[in-house]
Amino acid sequence: MQYGVCHLSIVPIRTSPDDLTEMISQLLYGDYFKVLERRKLWSRIRMVHDHCEGWVANNQISFIEVDDFQKLNSRKIQIASDVVAHICTDDHMLLPIVLGSMVSSASLMNHIFEGNAIEGQLPKEHLAETALLYLKAPYQKGGKTPFGIDCSGFTQMVYKINGYALKRDAEAQSKQGEALSFIEESEPGDLAFFDNNEGIIDHVGIILKDNYIIHVNGHVRIDRLDHTGIFNTDEKLYTHKLRVIKKVV
Repeated sequence: MQYGVCHLSIVPIRTSPDDLTEMISQLLYGDYFKVLERRKLWSRIRMVHDHCEGWVANNQISFIEVDDFQKLNSRKIQIASDVVAHICTDDHMLLPIVLGSMVSSASLMNHIFEGNAIEGQLPKEHLAETALLYLKAPYQKGGKTPFGIDCSGFTQMVYKINGYALKRDAEAQSKQGEALSFIEESEPGDLAFFDNNEGIIDHVGIILKDNYIIHVNGHVRIDRLDHTGIFNTDEKLYTHKLRVIKKVV
């Protein structure tokens, strides 16, 4: 088994070993992973954080030995909490990194992190505060950053920054935690899931106080939430049909 770590700010994870194929997720700085298959130009990887699998270009990652992988796996995780921060690399260059990057990996690469970081699990009320940092971030399928993000990438990153693990896609996230019977039982930070006409869960957002929800629809935005679903006050219509509310924390 081989292992690797992301030494760049943002790296796409694709469905196939080809730049033209769909991006299903992203590696952020410091994310580490197992290499399931290594080819000349591409490798198929499995993320440690959420077990997401896909293809990354070999010239955008660093391969590491099992001892280094075990060191990363055993140390306390520190997550960048600034929207944009910097890494001073071993060749004295400044590398910008984004909110949610795993800066606890920096020392392994002889890098120096310059910014604020969070370690361990924060109280649940911090989830809503973190979610607001992504407001207006544009929708990007497979994205996980303030410069492009999808619905499940948004919820996953908000939870990750606060020390909690969510799966990568909305349907998988919907299987985590405890289901609530009514919106009135929910608290800010709980997750609301929505399904399509086929009954497949395809959307997720984070509940805020006073029956509001923050989610990704064109961009990260705040809308009304009721027993029917998400009501967009700009368009004066329901955009998503509520399926279930889950308490993960």
